[in-house]
Amino acid sequence: MNETPIIPSKSVPHNLRPTSGQLALAEAIAREDTRNDAGITHVPASVYTDPDHWQREKAALFDRMPQVIAPSALLPEAGVVVPHDDTGRPLLITRDAVGDVHVFLNVCRHRGTRLVEGEDVQCAKRLVCPYHAWTYKLDGKLLALPRPETFPGLDKSENSLIELPSCEAGGLIWFAPVEEADFTFAKMLGEDFAAFGMDDLFLYRRKTHQVNGNWKLIMDAFLESYHVTRLHAKTIGPFFKDGITAGDMIGPHARSAVGRLEELEGIDLTDMAAMRRVITFAYQLLPATIIIPSPDYVNVMVLMPDAHDHTVVEDFMLIPEEPKTDKARDHWDRSWKLLDGGVFASEDFRAAELGQQGLSTGAISQLTLGNLETGILRFHETVQQALNVNP
Repeated sequence: MNETPIIPSKSVPHNLRPTSGQLALAEAIAREDTRNDAGITHVPASVYTDPDHWQREKAALFDRMPQVIAPSALLPEAGVVVPHDDTGRPLLITRDAVGDVHVFLNVCRHRGTRLVEGEDVQCAKRLVCPYHAWTYKLDGKLLALPRPETFPGLDKSENSLIELPSCEAGGLIWFAPVEEADFTFAKMLGEDFAAFGMDDLFLYRRKTHQVNGNWKLIMDAFLESYHVTRLHAKTIGPFFKDGITAGDMIGPHARSAVGRLEELEGIDLTDMAAMRRVITFAYQLLPATIIIPSPDYVNVMVLMPDAHDHTVVEDFMLIPEEPKTDKARDHWDRSWKLLDGGVFASEDFRAAELGQQGLSTGAISQLTLGNLETGILRFHETVQQALNVNP
């Protein structure tokens, strides 16, 4: 989704190869074997407007399932911590002295004080509570406390920070709110994202958006290609073929591909860099993360709903390396403004807000979906399955 040529000193490596699943979708696009005869289907409007339905989703999905919290590039080296509150929990992400990632509750075990304030990335060798100076290592272990003799019998090993299950795979950091979380599909997806080189990317920009719309309305926009040449007519629409798309599932997560206008004849689809110039992939990870690998960079959007009609979206732009010239910085600035400020904020997110406004009137009882929008139906069926399993 980039209208300018790749100019930085380090572009997408040519030694990367797509996974078998990625290649299968690319070959389907090349054959234009994307016909879908599902016919007209529907989604109830109430799943976007009913606060009780949102509470069920929160309990079944966001309070239980493994979910992406950030790209690995947010914590590029050992000795880094990031406070994170937008999931509705006071979290603290750390990369410890040996490079392992942890996700803790940002709460001191002494009196419950918040350990680290703010929301920016911070360098730290240890975590010191601002109230009584209880001190923790970045792996969560209680290292020291003032006047230890006043806590007779205290076992420091039993007073580590409260850690939530987490997993780092393919350049993404996942966490789960429950102990029994299964990260199998996160690791499987990690193979796909490693094929895009996401393990080694540099975080160029990070921005949080407040969207006055249901989280699924935002997900819906990335589950169909029907809108691309229309909603995005003045931005990226002219770079894509209309309706040439293919998709599949990796467990509960969706993977799709859309054909760009460039000719595929003679393109070596087993070369990831070559493939990305002619085909754009999108990943819709349950519950609410969107990954868009453009020809020379990747956007990771983490959706964190806090009500049936409001969603916090954090957008991360990942590039091959830190820019070293003004020309490179100008290139990436224009790419960032195109997608984050233009395509996403002014078009996709705005469409979600307008959809919320319309659906909230009760004017229609259901959404009508055509053959190019079956990804939306499949996603809603997946959400409903999760609600049935965890009512």
